[in-house]
Amino acid sequence: MSTQAFIDELRWRGLLTQVSDEQGLLEYLDSGCQSLYCGFDPTADSLHVGSLVPLLALRRFQLQGHRPLLLLNGATGIIGHPSGREDERSLKAGETVSNWIQALRVQVSGFLEFDTQDGTAAKIVNNLDWTHDLPVIDFLRDIGKHFSVNSMIQRDSVKSRLERTNEGISYTEFSYMLLQAMDFLRLAQNEGCLLQIGGSDQWGNIVSGIDLIRRHTGESAFAFTMPLVTKADGTKFGKSAAGAVWIDPKKTSPYAFYQFWLNTADADVVSFLKLFTFLAQDEIESLEVEIQDRPELRKAHKKLAQEVTTIVHGEQAVVAAERISAALFAGDAGQLLESDLQELQQDGMPCTSCAAGTGLLTAMVEAGLTKSTGEARKLIQANGIKLNGDSIDDVGRDLTFEDALFKRFYLLRKGKKNYHLIARGR
Repeated sequence: MSTQAFIDELRWRGLLTQVSDEQGLLEYLDSGCQSLYCGFDPTADSLHVGSLVPLLALRRFQLQGHRPLLLLNGATGIIGHPSGREDERSLKAGETVSNWIQALRVQVSGFLEFDTQDGTAAKIVNNLDWTHDLPVIDFLRDIGKHFSVNSMIQRDSVKSRLERTNEGISYTEFSYMLLQAMDFLRLAQNEGCLLQIGGSDQWGNIVSGIDLIRRHTGESAFAFTMPLVTKADGTKFGKSAAGAVWIDPKKTSPYAFYQFWLNTADADVVSFLKLFTFLAQDEIESLEVEIQDRPELRKAHKKLAQEVTTIVHGEQAVVAAERISAALFAGDAGQLLESDLQELQQDGMPCTSCAAGTGLLTAMVEAGLTKSTGEARKLIQANGIKLNGDSIDDVGRDLTFEDALFKRFYLLRKGKKNYHLIARGR
């Protein structure tokens, strides 16, 4: 695809919010394989689903024939970026951030190709490498002198904090934009990288980097920003009932991850297909028609869940998620593998533990399915409880070792949709 067609596609997908010197950027990208980068702050030992937008954007550029650099902010991650916050981030110990960096290295490596032979091989860099031993006087002389405090305080991320009389902003966070600009300069000098991409809240910092490169090297650098994803109803993207939706399968199971995308609101599903998948325009437009004509089929939602889960966790994770969903819908616990139940135990449904030989009535109360054993008794007598997919009519039933799925689990269902998993204590 031509560079113009590529930029047009990014704009169609809603991935291009701001761009510096679009004509110059087109010419730059047209001139051959070019390096670009995006920075990621280590705020935990995993990225979340909001990080997929820039990660997949880097992948799109790599498929277009360019070289992506993933900047893991080991230095600025200690400080924290002030944008989008009403107060200052808690400063993290260097060792903690270093451990998070190592975890993220492994995680992001699954999204890009690192061993290509055509010059497009991705590379992971850490800004701590060029800031760790940087003398403060050199920093102030070589970097700080190019920044006007008058212009810095007009940045939205700074201005909003200054307007809060009780909070303000520390010099620590105030210096973030200088450090980010210096990152761009160092990558321009060390890696020949003249394009930075990032979230729209980073625009001011990125433009500062462009100016710094011009002052130091005389070269023209470029930038474009992507939207900060929001839902049509105004609620925050990337949150589920269980909390943040993480990329790490140990923090958010592949099943819960799949369900997050499957439960996307109708008003959001098309825009999410554009942002988070590599589906062609005609296929997405066809799915959009399906939403309008036959919404009950939820084809677009299923396709979204399948595509994003495959990208992040692989095809087998999709198979497992769909097997779990089908088993729960049919009430057939026999379809479930032990690994499926482990995912459900992690975050797929409410789960409690019990001792061997616990009575069913007691287990139902402890699980919160009923408020009392009397209510539990009536529910069983009314054939309203299933254990591992089978109807139960014995109010004196105990949860025996023989009943346990894989010798560990009991799956209770109240009505058609109210599931609870009980795990035997070890």
